Amino acid sequence: MRMIIFGPPGAGKGTQAVLIAERYGIPAISTGDIFRANIRNETPLGLQVKEILASGGYVSDEITNAIVADRLAEDDCSTGFLLDGYPRTADQVSALDAMLAGRGSELDAVLELTVDEDEVVDRIVKRAAESGRADDTADVARERIAIYRRETEPLATVYADRGLLVQVDGMGEIGEVTDRIGAALDSRQH
Repeated sequence: MRMIIFGPPGAGKGTQAVLIAERYGIPAISTGDIFRANIRNETPLGLQVKEILASGGYVSDEITNAIVADRLAEDDCSTGFLLDGYPRTADQVSALDAMLAGRGSELDAVLELTVDEDEVVDRIVKRAAESGRADDTADVARERIAIYRRETEPLATVYADRGLLVQVDGMGEIGEVTDRIGAALDSRQH
């Protein structure tokens, strides 16, 4: 199964991506995790990305597309994958379409977690306190959410028009959300 999970920062994408990937036996690919690993290792990419993320911005399409193309070329993605944090822009949608077409494949589903904005900001601030993520302040969270609403949320229409969009309420306990996602994806497969 080839899928995308998206929703605003703090919607629970990372948590749910791991659980979905386990369920379907596919890798969960988080562009945010890839970026943070590069920052932690102080690679040239990491230093470049650190400054962008600290200001609440998004990494350029060119950099992100190259990272995703490299990752999707790995053997463990041959039977499927779950992308978390990609695509975020219309240009990234086009780049992903081209990557998949080049492999003779296409997406099976695009999962959108819908959540309340104030709840998302609370989750992000709590996550920052628990994990020491310096890029997760309330002000930066609100800026990232505004960018998401402006640039990424419109992708729901693109995928809905293709018949791929599966919207799931991301509010509630982790297990409740996981159950809703499983039911929605299972009904799509039948």
